[in-house]
Amino acid sequence: MSFEYERVLTSGSGLRLHLNENTAGCSPRVVAALGRLTPHDLATYPDYEAATRACADFFHVDTHALVLTNGLDEGILAIAVACLRNGPADALFEAIVVVPAFDMYAACSDAAGGRIVEVPLDSDFLFPADRILGALTPRTRIVWLTNPNNPTGQVIPPEAIARIAAAAPGAVVMVDEAYADFSGTTLIGGRLLADHPNIVVGRTFAKAHGLAGLRIGALVGAPQTLAPFRRVIPPYSINACVAAVLPDALEDVAFFTWYLDQVTQSKELVYDALVRRGIPYWMSAGNFVLARFGGDTGALVAALASRGVHVRDRSGDAGCEGCLRITAGVVEHTRAFVDALGEVL
Repeated sequence: MSFEYERVLTSGSGLRLHLNENTAGCSPRVVAALGRLTPHDLATYPDYEAATRACADFFHVDTHALVLTNGLDEGILAIAVACLRNGPADALFEAIVVVPAFDMYAACSDAAGGRIVEVPLDSDFLFPADRILGALTPRTRIVWLTNPNNPTGQVIPPEAIARIAAAAPGAVVMVDEAYADFSGTTLIGGRLLADHPNIVVGRTFAKAHGLAGLRIGALVGAPQTLAPFRRVIPPYSINACVAAVLPDALEDVAFFTWYLDQVTQSKELVYDALVRRGIPYWMSAGNFVLARFGGDTGALVAALASRGVHVRDRSGDAGCEGCLRITAGVVEHTRAFVDALGEVL
């Protein structure tokens, strides 16, 4: 069985509420910083010192405890390659993926030559800590976790992460915190990350900071744990544009906090709309809401798209039959979704 990322095609118009992007765009300070770039800036290999320092300050860690990546996707690929390559043909190294999950975990693990071990979430999407522990073997090299989970929006109890990290000292426990800005919780700076050097935290600036198109992420962890990943990542994989503007994006606290508040308000609007229509959903710690509409989800997605609103059909994911995922961003955009949903239903 092979694994690959599911690319979702979308028309150039309408509200993109299907890829968990920042629906407000990026900070105006980022646009201004891009405008200050010169032809020389774009013709030379970039220096990453300012971007690395800004990122380290944002996470309150030492620069040696993080590595910048071309989107978090590159970090995921680097971990997979470093941990899973050169496994014996008769006993491939293994990567545990808790499903439903971001496609890139399995796709990168498969591409690196590893064996994928899928562990589904428990009923009502509860975290299956005991079954993950039962799936560990001497060949386990990676455990992929997402906190909050995508697409469910559920949070993993920190004690469960600690149990897994302690039980798998020879594996990297990668905790993808792509949506941690919205949940307000992180392992960075806490005892759990300090006590378990095999835990690596992945972060992205695509969501709350609106830099998805510029491609920038980071891995945070113990320097000795990050060292193999640094050797996999090319020396100039971060483009000059995002290296120049990342400090501006991280310094614009007003834009950042405003957008987090917009997401909080938008989720409440979505919850209310679903309750009024009797549609089951899950409270989310991310910038999206998963709801079980049942029936022909493809027809519902198409009907909303015809009204200029794009949402994600997740009914093909484990345990997500009949489910759609709706990005919660700018309140005005969420109201447009609620109106369109009312027309369709």
